[in-house]
Amino acid sequence: MPLDQVDVDKLEQQEAEMSFLEHLETLRWHIVRAGLAILIVALGVFAAKNFVFGTVVLGPTQQDFFTFNAFCNLGDWLGLGDRFCIEMPDFRWVTPTFGEQFIVHIKVSIIIGFILSFPYVFYEIWKFIKPGLYEAEQKAARGVVFIISSLFGVGILFGYFVIAPFAVTFLLGYELPGVESAPSLDSYISYLTLFTLPAGLIFELPVLVYFLARVGLVTSDMMAGYRKHAVVVLLFLAAMITPPDPITQLLLGLPLYGLYEVSIIIAKRVERRQAAEEAKDLARLN
Repeated sequence: MPLDQVDVDKLEQQEAEMSFLEHLETLRWHIVRAGLAILIVALGVFAAKNFVFGTVVLGPTQQDFFTFNAFCNLGDWLGLGDRFCIEMPDFRWVTPTFGEQFIVHIKVSIIIGFILSFPYVFYEIWKFIKPGLYEAEQKAARGVVFIISSLFGVGILFGYFVIAPFAVTFLLGYELPGVESAPSLDSYISYLTLFTLPAGLIFELPVLVYFLARVGLVTSDMMAGYRKHAVVVLLFLAAMITPPDPITQLLLGLPLYGLYEVSIIIAKRVERRQAAEEAKDLARLN
């Protein structure tokens, strides 16, 4: 190999390595800014201890919670009296581990800090990904930060106001002979996180299907053909997230199926748009 060719190869390798290191540096600063956002919000949540725990975190365990009042009012409006009213069972919180209250306080602050700062966190992720996309792909993904953040927020609210209160009522009201209900605060936070965060991620299904349809990995016909299989998978997923309570599983399973049907519509729109673009390109060539 000629000497000048060796020099060119070395130069290209050095440029590639520098580019890779520059990408790592850019990614590092995106992660740092996202982490700082979570930390700042988490500190604010930590400072608002009384409101966060008294109103938000322990809300689904209180009789005057919004969901319980809404169902009770719905029963009155339908003329069914108090049949829709849900009674919260008697129980008491315990913290069997030394320092558990402080650890739980930190854990809750970080989790809520992540949820509240999610739009900015994803914005930093998108800023890192966006330069690597083609111009047409960037146009197709316009507004993706708002859409993904909104779907995540709707999923969190759905998990908090719909799944959590019924699941908590079922679990607290489940009795065994000779056993007193005294759940630990840490276990409650773990379950509350399980009822909310996965719901926020699952509600991103339409966005995931949109991008998969754009690259041709998913089609509307394929999703429609596997609809029965999808129902089984969605019910299994709902059973994994929620306790063994058919009402709670149904409350999650129905919205999941609705998201699946919406995803089919989105895939059809993507296919029509791509077909129109291909027709325009053929017309230009002819």
